[in-house]
Amino acid sequence: MPVHHFKIVNGKPSHYLVAAVAVLMVLAGGASAYKLYDSYRGLRTSLVATGNERDSLQKLFDKLKLDYDTLMKDYDDLKNQDQVKVNRELRVEIGNLQRGYDRAAKVYVDLLDFRDRGGKTVKLEEQLALAINQLSDRKYTEAVATLDKIGSSLAAEQAKLVAGITIPANVPVSNTPPSTGYSRQQVATSIGNYMVSMVAGDLSNTRIIVDTASDGTCTNNCPVLPLATYVSRSGAYAGINGSYFCPATYPQCAGKTNSFDLLLMNKNKVYFNSDNNVYSNNPGVIFGGGYIRFVSAVSQWGRDTGIDGMISNFPLLVQDRNIVFRGDGDPKQGSKGGRSFVANKGSQVFIGVVHSASVAESAIVLQAMGMDGALNLDNGGSTALWSGGYKVGPGRDLPNVILFVRK
Repeated sequence: MPVHHFKIVNGKPSHYLVAAVAVLMVLAGGASAYKLYDSYRGLRTSLVATGNERDSLQKLFDKLKLDYDTLMKDYDDLKNQDQVKVNRELRVEIGNLQRGYDRAAKVYVDLLDFRDRGGKTVKLEEQLALAINQLSDRKYTEAVATLDKIGSSLAAEQAKLVAGITIPANVPVSNTPPSTGYSRQQVATSIGNYMVSMVAGDLSNTRIIVDTASDGTCTNNCPVLPLATYVSRSGAYAGINGSYFCPATYPQCAGKTNSFDLLLMNKNKVYFNSDNNVYSNNPGVIFGGGYIRFVSAVSQWGRDTGIDGMISNFPLLVQDRNIVFRGDGDPKQGSKGGRSFVANKGSQVFIGVVHSASVAESAIVLQAMGMDGALNLDNGGSTALWSGGYKVGPGRDLPNVILFVRK
């Protein structure tokens, strides 16, 4: 999620921005610093600086190594002390920096998602660079104030972006989902009209499969592919992004890049994350060949390989035509963006995106269309919908997707 005294190049964070992530992660301290330093070394290998940036980048890495060595010495001293004489000041120092890093990391991810939706983030990234420098200088109070200011500014910019997005006049108003193929339409709800891009497939002539880039459960440096590649190699006629995962651009994903934790069975009948009981209470959807079933918790599901596919994500939006997810009570609260979903109405299955909506708003839209069940999928920079070409996206490369294939 971060930046530094660093320049913004062509409206995007320079290599310095990425390097600043490593600074914070190393400074975060504790036993995890050894693991974070491995991430730093990999980052250093992958970065290429040119021109006048090279010398500055080298100085940054030298400072990073010095900070790392200093912190490791302090940490070793702390471990070797009698617990009665623990260096409380160092513990407080590490705690303050860790909390500051966590806050900065969240702001950075929010900025990435905002930029992916077309927002202008150059000034906000420069402010984040200032906050990270303040954290590096142990100016925690100032850093928190700067981060809070960025958060408020970002919220205001997000509101402006959503307000500035209008539904094109040529998009028809209809609460009836398409009977087949692709459609872009306005859906009228009690809280306003929303644009929905979606593809319909009937279970009588469509198999719904889940495809993955890896052959089995992967915990780090996992393979990812564009949605278009999945569509092509499976002979699908439509597809959408799948479950939440840990993108390489997110600093907190160091050590688990492109991995996902949720239960899934791919087209090769392989179950992923089957032993991960932490996430067994998350909802999921089963594509059974001739049926589709939404479950409120995948603990209700076994490991049947007779189905075409299954995938878990959250939240469950609609079940038995009733709204399940209502957010914090006001559906219009929360960030707005493209909300990917999979839903059904009888034997028809739909994949699509509710545009410029909160997750709670997307649930209202899908109920207004008469959906029997609906599950939220990943969104933000992952949002992608394919039907004869990208209708939304392409978004980032993905570890798993949902595909429609002709029987």
